[in-house]
Amino acid sequence: MSQRSCLSIILAAGEGTRMKSALPKVLHQIAGLPMVAHVVNAAELAGSGDQALVIGHGAEEMRKAAAKFAPEAETFVQDKRLGTAHAVLAAREAISRGYDDVLVMFGDTPLIDPGALTVARLKLAEGASVAVIGFRTPNPTGYGRLIEKSGKLVAIREEKDCSEEEKKIIFCNGGLMAVAGAHVLELLGAVGNTNAKGEYYLTDIVEIASAQGLDVVATEASFENALGINNRAELAQAEGIWQARRRHEVMLSGVTLIAPETVFFSHDTEIGADTLVEPNVWFGPGVKIATGAKIHAFSHIEGATIASNCDVGPFARLRPGADLRQKAKVGNFCEVKQAVVEEGAKVNHLTYIGDARVGAGANIGAGTITCNYDGYSKFFTDIGEGAFVGSNSSLVAPITIGKGGYIASGSVITEDVPEDALAFGRARQKTIPGKGRELRERFASAAAAKKKADGAAH
Repeated sequence: MSQRSCLSIILAAGEGTRMKSALPKVLHQIAGLPMVAHVVNAAELAGSGDQALVIGHGAEEMRKAAAKFAPEAETFVQDKRLGTAHAVLAAREAISRGYDDVLVMFGDTPLIDPGALTVARLKLAEGASVAVIGFRTPNPTGYGRLIEKSGKLVAIREEKDCSEEEKKIIFCNGGLMAVAGAHVLELLGAVGNTNAKGEYYLTDIVEIASAQGLDVVATEASFENALGINNRAELAQAEGIWQARRRHEVMLSGVTLIAPETVFFSHDTEIGADTLVEPNVWFGPGVKIATGAKIHAFSHIEGATIASNCDVGPFARLRPGADLRQKAKVGNFCEVKQAVVEEGAKVNHLTYIGDARVGAGANIGAGTITCNYDGYSKFFTDIGEGAFVGSNSSLVAPITIGKGGYIASGSVITEDVPEDALAFGRARQKTIPGKGRELRERFASAAAAKKKADGAAH
């Protein structure tokens, strides 16, 4: 297969009106990645060297998005909506370059398995001119049927055109197909539009190819491979299927998910063996977790790197740039952003660490915050190895706490603290005997007077 050239044409021009969104349908996300990007990735994994995106609605927005997830792909605009065959021909320039195989895919089928595409390509390598990917369902109502004779596919029949006998067929059209590059332009050119909608249907090439004596076959994949997304409910359904697949893969790789159905991964989450994930954890894009970590319940993690044997949560938030080194701990109700927490350091509870370094073995007390933003610029806080920061302290950046430095609880630190120094940054306590009783009596008398005045007013 690696010796056969392949072009993937991904149809992504639809408006997606049922999504009721200003965003082009295929840019709605599954696992943090536009659904069309999932299709591009599947094509690449199936050995497709080149991709052509056929776009229409929101063309400029599509181009900008494609520059990120498919920078090598070409884009072609389908100006008029005249059917799927017409959409494929929008990429005529790319097709004309000559490929062994041409895959035709849809940008709103994000669950396509690369293996299903590879099987279709193998049929072309074995001599077929067209290979259609189908699926079987006990409830085929609404789907086009794959009509086979003697092991060959002779037609794709829409349900409204099926005979009563053909309606009993449960082998249905998934919409995806592979076409031999040598025949694709000729077959597409022969498609007519003498139908109720006056459109050029890609599926017509099956009968055209059969009539020409070309070999046309159907391959079988699961229903999920052909699941198209038309509205938000189907988007959620696809998300659920993707997440279930990924959870299964993760657990088989040696990760413990205590309540799998409550854990949500992103498309690029990397997680090492012997990691334990408790219920209700969300992983956004850009998370890398090494082996043996513990991610406790209700944690929210994105753009973070977590080294081996770290301990996170419960109720922790790691934002982009959080970098936890071996055996670091970020405890409950803590937030870390754009900061390194070095080996063995502890950020235990109710703390915000941003734009900072927490040195190895340092201990950050409850309620500590790095005051890193003045409304215009970000500033850096450097906390040295083995430092101790007492509870409820504010570290006003830019600032350095030296190795072994000790910050007294409740301090506001605005100046650098040298190595092994003790720093206080709080007002001196003053105690006045009996003053508490005097204040209570004064406040009680004032409250009673107010209540009496209010009663007289009514």
